[in-house]
Amino acid sequence: MSVQERRRRERAERERLIVATARELAEHQGWDAVTTRRLAERIEYSQPVLYSHFRGKREIIGAVALDGAAEMAAELRAATAGPDTPRARVAALAHAYLDYAARHPAVYDAMFELDGGLAFADEDTPQPLKDAFAALLETLRDVAGEGVPPGLFTEVFWAALHGLATLTRAGRLPPGDTDPRVELLVDRLARM
Repeated sequence: MSVQERRRRERAERERLIVATARELAEHQGWDAVTTRRLAERIEYSQPVLYSHFRGKREIIGAVALDGAAEMAAELRAATAGPDTPRARVAALAHAYLDYAARHPAVYDAMFELDGGLAFADEDTPQPLKDAFAALLETLRDVAGEGVPPGLFTEVFWAALHGLATLTRAGRLPPGDTDPRVELLVDRLARM
């Protein structure tokens, strides 16, 4: 292995460590606890080393969001691979989405609530974000209904899931009614 290859590998490992540490800190203490000083202490590198990877917290949030989007896409695809009916796949998709948001609130915030400097619905949208949307679209395109563009339907369904996730987490909706909400959403929006 050449010196350049080793340095690239070490740099990539340091970057993964920074992102993983930021994610862990945010999940346990919230995003306000994620500072470059605290990250530098936790990963045992100097702040200038962090700044050689990320220009600041905003870029770190963006990196966590991209990791989360890739992870969510994989979980959505796994959840929808088993059920054998369109309705069951849509319900599995909705539950997997809501479960992910509940299990990873700081990552979910990085993806959708905080400014990570990422472009959405744009030609500059990073691939992991496109993949997460595609994971929704793959299941929802077949249930959009006659004459409804699948992309538009997916946006509306996604918005409903996002609303359920954020309102439940904020304590605005009782957490025990998730199943009836998903059933209602699937029954009313998805045309099978």
